[in-house]
Amino acid sequence: MPFVSKFRSTLFRTTLGASAGLLAGFTALAVAEMVAGLIRPAAGPVTVVGGAVIDRTPAAVKDFAIRSFGENDKTVLQLGILAVLALIAAALGALGLRHRRTGSCGVLVFGLIGATAALSRPDSQGIGDILPSLFGAVAGASVLYVLVGRASGAPTTGDSTNGGGWNRRGFLVAAGVTAVGATSAGLLGRYLTGRSAQDAVASRQGLVLPAPASPAPPVPRAAQLRVPGITPFTTANKDFYRVDTALVVPKVDAGTWRLRIHGKGVSRPRTFNLDDLLARPLIERDITLTCVSNEVGGPYAGNARWLGVRLSDLLAECGVKPPSAGGGADQLVARSVDGMTLGSPVEDVMDGRDAILAVGMNGDPLPFDHGFPVRMVVPGLFGYVSACKWIEDIELTTFDAYDPYWVKRKWARRAPIKTQSRIDTPKPFARPAAGIVTVAGVAWAQRRGITRVQIRVDDGPWQDADLAAQDTVDTWRQWSYRWQATPGGHNITVRATDGTGQAQPEQRTRTIPDGASGWHSVFVTVT
Repeated sequence: MPFVSKFRSTLFRTTLGASAGLLAGFTALAVAEMVAGLIRPAAGPVTVVGGAVIDRTPAAVKDFAIRSFGENDKTVLQLGILAVLALIAAALGALGLRHRRTGSCGVLVFGLIGATAALSRPDSQGIGDILPSLFGAVAGASVLYVLVGRASGAPTTGDSTNGGGWNRRGFLVAAGVTAVGATSAGLLGRYLTGRSAQDAVASRQGLVLPAPASPAPPVPRAAQLRVPGITPFTTANKDFYRVDTALVVPKVDAGTWRLRIHGKGVSRPRTFNLDDLLARPLIERDITLTCVSNEVGGPYAGNARWLGVRLSDLLAECGVKPPSAGGGADQLVARSVDGMTLGSPVEDVMDGRDAILAVGMNGDPLPFDHGFPVRMVVPGLFGYVSACKWIEDIELTTFDAYDPYWVKRKWARRAPIKTQSRIDTPKPFARPAAGIVTVAGVAWAQRRGITRVQIRVDDGPWQDADLAAQDTVDTWRQWSYRWQATPGGHNITVRATDGTGQAQPEQRTRTIPDGASGWHSVFVTVT
């Protein structure tokens, strides 16, 4: 049947065009990654476009992504970008069968988009950052032009044979050469990217942390309850939560790292290197960090032993005074090597709390994921206003004069950590046997401490839980309750009281703009 034959022919040619487009897109990304490996890995098109998407995503959507995908949110974004690019590449390939130049120009347009995104990034290092996107686009456009020429029978440069039909052999040869070449370029790009981080990796491996001048006291044995399923008192580095916007984790060479302190009220601006910090008296403290994106009962809290320099000492040496002592700056803006900005109250970081520039975490140099070589740690403040990783600049200013990254996206300027408690065991929808069931978890209220935790089963009375020993007011506290469980479905709820006597509020609030609040509960079925 003529209609069926025509349809099959059209479908076949469209599939060829889409295949040519996918190969062209693969080539563009592979060449771009190779060029980025030569210039700067963070300038790759997927990274810069992904960063631009993150910057322009509404806060509620970001919060949803963290809630839904956790620490895999950036992987999901990158896969989504690649999926969209694949669809567009296939469409441009199909278009190229009819309009050869238009399809190739479409690839170039996406190169321009990548170049524009590269220049817009806060960590852009200038015109060189556009080269990966541009070189990749030119390579992809050239491949598409050649392949659709083979698929459609249109002559290519230096080859005018078979102009009236499909050049099967020519297409397959060109496609094979393209696939091999693009794969080689991509592998070379990965190699170059890895090589560019070798100095940073070597600097971390060779770093020997000095002993602290002010060591942390031993954690009380009774701070860790022997209850299966409870969160460990100290969070291992590999298990510590990571929430940030970095699609590529910065690999900073400790030997070239610098920190500049400057701005309003800084009478003696200074620049420090890592040796400068390590030569100073270091303090060691156990501090619990919490992410503002942590939902009630969520996992984005962790406790570690941090080693570092008192931030207040560095600021004082630079002539900085807190507002209560007549200082003109009330906001400290910390900048990361990837352009992230976080704003902390100057009063808070200089009020005597153990605000530090950390170089160590649980006895090791900071992991790259957690800010090597130096990051900020400020107990009592949510991470988005204090915990700057990969820090390289501290500017003193005012809240009226400057809005940091998250404040521009409608999060609160000031964000002290709220009192929270969480049930770790039993898990939601667990099916424990009737009898004694140990309900246990953690509670935190940094700078205030936890003095009471209570449990309620269904609509019964509140019962006091047993508290583990408190380490410090800046760490979380474990708790447990022996429940005489009876068969059936039950709702278990927890609430905590902080060191000021303030009970955790019942009403649930969203994480935006300054952190979630409310009681955590789990439903279980006792068998």
